[in-house]
Amino acid sequence: MSGIRAGIARVRCRLAFGIAIAHDEFPMIRANCRARFTAADFDFIVRTLSRSCTDQVSLVDLLSDSETRDSILDHPRLVDAILCNAGHLHISSQFYFYVLARHVLQQAGIVDRKLCDYIASLLETFSRANRLQAPDKIDNHGHAYISDMLIALTRATPEQAFLLRAHVGNYSLFISGIFHENTQRRSLRGGPDIDFYEQIGRTNYQLVAGHATARRCELTDIYEELANRFRDVRLALNQLSDRLLNLDDDLRPSLCL
Repeated sequence: MSGIRAGIARVRCRLAFGIAIAHDEFPMIRANCRARFTAADFDFIVRTLSRSCTDQVSLVDLLSDSETRDSILDHPRLVDAILCNAGHLHISSQFYFYVLARHVLQQAGIVDRKLCDYIASLLETFSRANRLQAPDKIDNHGHAYISDMLIALTRATPEQAFLLRAHVGNYSLFISGIFHENTQRRSLRGGPDIDFYEQIGRTNYQLVAGHATARRCELTDIYEELANRFRDVRLALNQLSDRLLNLDDDLRPSLCL
C-alpha cells in the first residue's frame, strides 16, 4: 500500500513539476528580439558600419524605418564585429543571438525574419536558464524530463497544455541544435538520440500551431514552419554551435552582455 501511495506521490510531483516548468522557468517565447534592441545595440550598429564610408547608417534611419533596420541587420560586418570582439561586447543578448541566428539561418536557406526572431528569443531564454552549459543533469534523463512534461498534460488546462507543448518543442530544438554532439554521445549510453528530439519537437510544434493561443499571439505560422522545417533549423543551430558560439571548454563567450 505504501508503494502505491509513493507512486501516486511521484506522479503528482511530476505533474506539478511539468506545469511549473512551463509557467515559471520558461515563459512563452515570442518573436520579439528586434522590438527589444537597446540604445547600446543601435550604437554598436552605427559604430561598426561607420568604419566604411559606403556602409554608414544614421541612427534616425535605424529607429524610424523597420525595413531599413532589418536590411541593415543582415550586414556581414555586424557578424564579423561580434565574432572578433567576443567577451568585450556592450550589446544585449537579444541582439547578439538575433544577428548570429539570422546569419546561420540565411545560409541554410531560411529567410523568414519573424522565424529568426523567434529562434533568437528561444536562444536568449534558454541561455539565461543554463548559461549555455551542456545540461548534464537534465540530459542524463532527457527522455524522463520530456516524459514529465507529457505526463503533466493529463492534468493541464488548455492554456497550460499549450505552454507545456511549446516548451517541449523549444527544448527539443535547443538540445538537438545547440548541444547535438553532447546528445549524440549520451545516446550511445542509452539517452535519447537526435531522432527522438526531432520527432517529439516536430510533433509538439504541429500541435501548438492549431491552438487558439498561437493564433492570438500570431505564432501559428512560426510553429507550422518549425514543424515542417525542424531538421533544417536544427542543422543551422548545429552550425551556430560549432562555428560561432565556441561552447567547448573555456572558449565559450561571455553572455552577460
